[in-house]
Amino acid sequence: MRLRVEFTTEPFDLEEAPDHAVAAREVIQKAQLEAVDVGPFGNTAEGEADRVLSAVGALLRDSLEAGATRVTLQVNVIGEETP
Repeated sequence: MRLRVEFTTEPFDLEEAPDHAVAAREVIQKAQLEAVDVGPFGNTAEGEADRVLSAVGALLRDSLEAGATRVTLQVNVIGEETP
């Protein structure tokens, strides 16, 4: 199964990426996921279910420890993994 995760961390800072946003993005970029798109108002990535779910756990832990007061995320099934 393949999953797509979309997430944002708050509070926002339009001048400079807050530590919690940087922490979350680093987790996603290191997770060996595909279709990674990071931006100021939302981030997305896709991949095999186990990798996405592991990354989501680390993302929550690291971003909250770095000062996030809210993490909004959505996980969608996007299809089966090709053998």
